[in-house]
Order: sequence, then C-alpha cells, then structure tokens
Amino acid sequence: MTSTWLEPDWPALPGVRAAFTLRRGGVSQAPWDSLNLGAHVGDDPAHVQANRRRVCERLSLPAEPCWLEQVHGTRMVEATAGWQVPRADAIWTRQPGRVCAVMVADCLPVLLRDTTGQCVVAIHAGWRGLAEGIVQTALVELQRRHGARDWQAWLGPCIGPRAFEVGPEVRSAFVRRWPEGASAFARATGDRWWADLPALARIQLAHAGVGQVWGGHWCTYTDARSFFSYRRESPTGRMAALIWRTVPESSSLA
Repeated sequence: MTSTWLEPDWPALPGVRAAFTLRRGGVSQAPWDSLNLGAHVGDDPAHVQANRRRVCERLSLPAEPCWLEQVHGTRMVEATAGWQVPRADAIWTRQPGRVCAVMVADCLPVLLRDTTGQCVVAIHAGWRGLAEGIVQTALVELQRRHGARDWQAWLGPCIGPRAFEVGPEVRSAFVRRWPEGASAFARATGDRWWADLPALARIQLAHAGVGQVWGGHWCTYTDARSFFSYRRESPTGRMAALIWRTVPESSSLA
C-alpha cells in the first residue's frame, strides 16, 4: 500500500496493471476529503476533476478511466473508443490502453484477468448485484465473448464481515440461490445477520470455475484513514478499482 493507492497482491502478470485508490492525497474538502473520485456525491466538480487527474498522473494511466454510472445491477459493457458513460456495473476490455474502472465506498470491487493477460475486467459488487449473480453472470458472458476459461480474481476493500449488518431478506436472497452462502452469514442480534461480501463473491467465483482468488481482507468501515465508507459517514467520497492492459511502447492507442 502506498500513500494514495493499493496494488493487488496477486502475482505480477506481464502486460496487466491494476490499482485501488485510497482516500488520501487529493484536494476535496470534508466530508469528501480528500481523493474523492465520485462526480455524483455532491463534491465540487473541479475538485473531482483535479483528483482524477492526480490518479491518472500518479498511476501513469494510458488514458482516462472508462467510468460507469453504477446502478447495482448485473449489466456488463465493453470499454471502447468514443466512450460514453453507460449505466452498468461491470466493464471489460481486450484493448491495451483502455482503463476499466468501478467506484466504491463499501461495496466490493472485483478485478478479473485471464491468465494470458489478454482480457481484464472490473466489477462493482454490492449486495444487490451479488444477490443477482453479477460475478457469475459476468464470467459466463466473458467466456462466451472472449473464450478464455482460466481466470484470476482480486477482491478489493469493502465493508467487512463484522461491520455489514443486514436483515433476513438479504440472507434469504443468497441462500435461495446458493445454499452454501449460509456460511457467509453470522448471527448478529434478533433477526439480523453479519454478511461477508468477499465470501459471497468467492462462492460465485467457485461456481464459475475460478480457483485463484486474492484479497478480500480490508474493511472500509473500520479504517477511516484509508477508506471512504458510506455506512460510516454519508455523504462521503468514492474510491476506484482500476485494471488495464498496458500499451506496448511501439504502439499507440487508436
């Protein structure tokens, strides 16, 4: 972890880079202090743009990230030239230089790459998207479009399993579809439950045949110095999970 971003702890793969931004090192004022990347949370638009420029410069991004209008659904889009911000919660590309991005402030970011480094994916997985099967759905679609069968996953910071309290309807939504999902819930008080988002994502990854999974052990709610958390404080800023294929020095992004 640097002062302003976290690098996934999966093994290096030539031609693929990824990062998760922290809340430090930006220009936004409270309650969005300080590296807020969300343009939809009430922050000064000039501050958001300055923060996004800082991220591009610090990470040496090959292009502006392909941002999404996230709606807690299961739609996945391809990052293409002439990008227009779509309503979706997952994004993929095979094109070097296109930066896939999702924003979070408690929801789980999932980054995927095929083991050849030819395809990369970013997924925004809140409990609603996970309950609708966004991770598993995305991998099925990727296999159809891309053909790759061997994938690796990294689970980024999200609200932790001892901070995310939910009602019985949330637990039921998962257990009906994935009975083994019961193991991802621990009894809180009354009819309430503690939910483990990374564990729920790992179940879907396993169903999709993904056995190589890293991350999933940071809690956005309990680490106020490093992370924004919507449940801890609202309004608040947004962090980004980014993944991209690097551009060969002899090439240029068309």
